Amino acid sequence: MKAHGFVHKYGDNVDTDVIIPARYLNTASHTELAAHCMEDIDADFVKKVKKGDILVAAKNFGCGSSRENAPIAIQASGISCVIAETFARIFYRNAINIGLPILECAEAARDIRNGDEVEIDFDTGVIQNRTNGKSYKAQPFPPFIQNIIEKGGLLNSISK
Repeated sequence: MKAHGFVHKYGDNVDTDVIIPARYLNTASHTELAAHCMEDIDADFVKKVKKGDILVAAKNFGCGSSRENAPIAIQASGISCVIAETFARIFYRNAINIGLPILECAEAARDIRNGDEVEIDFDTGVIQNRTNGKSYKAQPFPPFIQNIIEKGGLLNSISK
């Protein structure tokens, strides 16, 4: 399984209230959530993001509330993977539960720049920055998590 896209980069402590502001939580529509993804930190995010793009952040990405809407909004916006130095644990679990690939890799999170072209091989954990030629190594997902992601989330992996 691979991902390939252009990077949208953010800093430390991007919380779930910034990822999807609470004022939009009155909808279950993934499309509607995606339309407001990141708007309080980057008003142009939804205009710039393309299917397959990659979100890169620093430390403690997804901190704050335990809302599952945050990874849903990211995934529905077209983001194929989130790379960060560290993730808030509840965000990490929610992302896996919905089938959104996320990788912790401090070196990649520090080096990769906004707009870089990046390719990820989830089987090996290799992150290749096509813009500057550097490679980084994240811990690859174990087979059971790869299965969850490939099936589109925990519930789908159980039912299939």
